[in-house]
Amino acid sequence: MIRLTRRLDAPVAPTHTLTLPLEQRMRSRLRVTLDDGSPAGLFLERGSILRHGDCVASEDGLVAEVRAAAETVSTARCDDPVQLARACFHLGNRHVPLEIGAGVLRYRHDHVLDDMVRGLGLSVVVEQAPFEPESGAYPSGHGHDHAHGHHHPS
Repeated sequence: MIRLTRRLDAPVAPTHTLTLPLEQRMRSRLRVTLDDGSPAGLFLERGSILRHGDCVASEDGLVAEVRAAAETVSTARCDDPVQLARACFHLGNRHVPLEIGAGVLRYRHDHVLDDMVRGLGLSVVVEQAPFEPESGAYPSGHGHDHAHGHHHPS
């Protein structure tokens, strides 16, 4: 089994890819399968959260780029920034992880939340898409900046 033991800070050309949903990208110890079928294990610093585009490496030089897997999410759109902000406020008040972009927000699908967001004037579609929520105001471990190159919903 390949042991992926460290996150790389500097960009390095990956030799492999590893596609995981958010739930698994939040775990620091996990048995995984690389996209080519190779068995591997994550043995990272506790509290690590892998973001789309991060690279993890083994001691022998294998480098895997992390990709956010498609998950069942609700994507809400609105042209009015005040309505969008209001929806973000109400979802955040419920501690719902959110991915926020220009005129759009995304969260794990929940029909009750969908009804609430529609009631706030946004259109909502349920779809399969990568989910990369905001890391929060006080990220622990790996910081997240918007120059990182990850995908925001469009």
